[in-house]
Amino acid sequence: MNLPEDALNQAEQAQDHINNDRLQQAIAALARFGGRDDGGVARETLTATDLASRRYLIEQARALGCEVSVDDCANLFFRRPGRCPELPSVLTGSHGDTQPVGGKLDGAYGILAGLEIIAALNDAGITTERSIDVVAWTNEEGSRFGPGAMGSSAYVDSSRLAGYRTARDAEGIFFGDALDNALAEVTDVPRRLMPQPHAACIELHIEQGPVLERAAIALGVVTGIQSVRWFTVTCTGMAAHAGTTPMDERGDAMAVAVGVAQQLYQQAARESVHQLRLTLGRWQVSPNSINTIPGRVTFSVDMRCGDEAVVERFEHTLRALLHNATWRGSMTVERIFMRAPTLFPESMLTLIEQGCTRADKVVPMRLTSGAFHDAMYLAEHCPTAMIFVPSKDGISHNAAEATDAHDLFLGVQALAYAVTALASR
Repeated sequence: MNLPEDALNQAEQAQDHINNDRLQQAIAALARFGGRDDGGVARETLTATDLASRRYLIEQARALGCEVSVDDCANLFFRRPGRCPELPSVLTGSHGDTQPVGGKLDGAYGILAGLEIIAALNDAGITTERSIDVVAWTNEEGSRFGPGAMGSSAYVDSSRLAGYRTARDAEGIFFGDALDNALAEVTDVPRRLMPQPHAACIELHIEQGPVLERAAIALGVVTGIQSVRWFTVTCTGMAAHAGTTPMDERGDAMAVAVGVAQQLYQQAARESVHQLRLTLGRWQVSPNSINTIPGRVTFSVDMRCGDEAVVERFEHTLRALLHNATWRGSMTVERIFMRAPTLFPESMLTLIEQGCTRADKVVPMRLTSGAFHDAMYLAEHCPTAMIFVPSKDGISHNAAEATDAHDLFLGVQALAYAVTALASR
């Protein structure tokens, strides 16, 4: 990416004006919304706690001179106007919602990083050519309403929103009703159409894994997001009395399900050289009685890899195992979700590397994200990339989630360089 000299000079100035004390104070302040005694945060999407945190972000953004707007999926946008507001803006940010018990950094860090960049640009007296938008996406986590990343995916393709509105949480509340309530809380915020054009998007996030920490590297340039496929496997046998049915006459659905699971794990171990990740995370047993042979077992299969060919091969393995199994019952498999790998443009990666290297004086690591992020959907809309900072012990979605304060500072410095350079052209 060829950028003019003045754009790079402004990028360096913005990077040098990032204030770590101000950043840490902002992280602590937002963590008070849903903060727990164990240090974690409980701020599920569109709850009263989440809505209060959104109001706080609106006030912080306005204090920085931002124009605030909201779209039909309650995504909040904080805009620092550029010299040429008609040009597509540069977008950064992340999500403010957490898991039922999450940490203070997952998502929130990316939003606060964007606001810190705006504060730094104000301090430096820089006016960029393009506007800069900081976004707080709705329902990235998907813990209260499924699927996750509703806000970013609906922003890119607004036709998805109608289907999302019918999703229910555990209490039977429709996402659409929660969404309408959230929008009613911000009648003082102008409504924004979705989508709008963007010159580029960069999301800063904690890694949520151990790779950077193990390598003792503070900054990661994310090359893309893994391919993923989800399946539901159902084994149907015959429920019968646990004490009276001989072992060789049983149609034990659990026995065959466990056998398939063991073979899948063994095959996954052989594919580990290709970084395949396998999870059998959800199990349902019927009738789920201590003294009845299971007549039906359903389990989920989550397979992920940066190489689509490896995932394709593993799906064939799964289907072959089920097809070739011989027992008294039946087995079926249904693929319920699939997504090809997301690959970020090399020009964006190179620019981010420049910002990381100037911030940390060390060449950053390139790595693939194992988790979904809002950037996955923005990549369908504009040139997109991500920056990672380390997670202590690789822990996230947990009250123990933590990142060294200096690493958080370096991440915002790297983001400031890239966002300002893009907005200055």
